[in-house]
Amino acid sequence: MLRAVLCGLCLVVFCVPGAWAQEPGHSAQEKKPVERVLLLPPGPGNPRNSEGDFVRLRDGRLLFIYTHFTGKSNSDFGPAYLAARESRDGGRTWSQEDRRVVANEGGMNVMSVSLLRLQDGRIALFYLRKNSLKDCRPLVRFSTDEAKTWSEPRYVIQAPVGYYVLNNDRVVQLRSGRLVVPVSVHNLPQYEKPDWLGQITCYLSDDGGRSWRRSRSMFKGYDAQGKRLVTQEPGVVELADGTLLLYCRTNGGSQYVSYSRDGGETWSKLQPSQLVSPVSPATIKRIPGTGDLLAVWNDHSQATPQIRGKRTPLVVAISRDQGRTWINRRVLEDDPTGWYCYTAVEFVGDYVLLGHCTGSTKKYAHLAMLQVVRFPLSWVTQSP
Repeated sequence: MLRAVLCGLCLVVFCVPGAWAQEPGHSAQEKKPVERVLLLPPGPGNPRNSEGDFVRLRDGRLLFIYTHFTGKSNSDFGPAYLAARESRDGGRTWSQEDRRVVANEGGMNVMSVSLLRLQDGRIALFYLRKNSLKDCRPLVRFSTDEAKTWSEPRYVIQAPVGYYVLNNDRVVQLRSGRLVVPVSVHNLPQYEKPDWLGQITCYLSDDGGRSWRRSRSMFKGYDAQGKRLVTQEPGVVELADGTLLLYCRTNGGSQYVSYSRDGGETWSKLQPSQLVSPVSPATIKRIPGTGDLLAVWNDHSQATPQIRGKRTPLVVAISRDQGRTWINRRVLEDDPTGWYCYTAVEFVGDYVLLGHCTGSTKKYAHLAMLQVVRFPLSWVTQSP
């Protein structure tokens, strides 16, 4: 995420409309209107290119900021800086060289970008500064000149210092103007050792990110038998009626969900959802101009023993009933050796852009490569 180096040559792959780009290791699929528009594979001195987020600039350009790892380690604790690519044609093509945005200012790295156009016109850049297993906290920078320059970083969580995980493309601004940052808490000063199962909470700001406070709810997850579950990597989406839907990955067989009717101050008990999945994050966004939702996740509702527990396939679907049920399931990737997760979603006109990590057990170990794909929104919203 951090130190400045060039990323090397970017491989840009274009697909014939209505077809799927076929590559070694990808299974043959039915024709579908999906374009793989940007691939950032690892290379020498760049062992991993990882998750990021999009923002649209006022001149029409799209900016994508992601995590560029350096050195030899591709682990979550290896050195990295934040790098940017841009598109001038709605995401069809992308610049071929990195522009460094944030150097490696962490003891380990910086990673997990959320970009947000605020109601006052500023662009907010949220990311994690990872210093150690005792200090990993989200920060925010602001830009008033369309991402040319950024303010000094400000901690979202000043105290207590601990290990908090904020995924990419997770920060939301509600219609009220409130900013909501959902996190999973894994280490605090009073802990004897990290709690990797995680507790969920949110940090809130009602003054445009100048000050932050923790929501009143901080909770764990349990199954029907009362056994504690993994509750990690939460996300939040505001529903059409103003209710907030929080979702998180678990080892309970699905994404678990919670609801807030007071802007994220308090939350209901976590419950299983219809998004059947392994221990892998989902992303849910509201489709602009509608009350419908779009979800991207590793759908295991039809999982075979071969893929059980793995982060494949990658599926997109919509909900027309506030996330209770999901329809129009479309398979984006289904290589049984593949690994697809940490997705950013951007709606651009009649199209959807997805930026996510990819890899396989055969090539580019698990999360080592970054990919951006593009498809018509109608492919998902129109029933067959």
